[in-house]
Amino acid sequence: MSQPTTTAELFKRVLIRGSFLILAIGVVGGAVGWFVASSGGLVSALIGAAMALIFVSLTAVSVLVGGKLSLGGFFAVVMGGWLIKLVLSLILVANLTGADFVNGPVLFFTLIASILGSLVLDTIAVTKAHIPVVQS
Repeated sequence: MSQPTTTAELFKRVLIRGSFLILAIGVVGGAVGWFVASSGGLVSALIGAAMALIFVSLTAVSVLVGGKLSLGGFFAVVMGGWLIKLVLSLILVANLTGADFVNGPVLFFTLIASILGSLVLDTIAVTKAHIPVVQS
């Protein structure tokens, strides 16, 4: 498979691979959660994987969209995406805190596995990309 040569190709690849990774983590986390805490563990793992998928997707999409804009527009879109993720995470945590159907440790470890796995995939994709630094 050829390496990405543009940022659009790179972040499309990051989005696709990240989605598959988080899907796999959701399946494995759901199975482990089911054995650890029955249906509450399954639901918690799926919620954690869904949250990670939304956040990873927002990052990739904001960079894709921002890459088509001026430098100021790029930073505005990326910072706006970051603020949206912050507000969404606060809303989700506030709504999930104390919920009977949520198993905190399963949710936490699913989120951590998804975030760390996504960071590893992003790092590998960026270091292997063949994107020119200077354009003529």
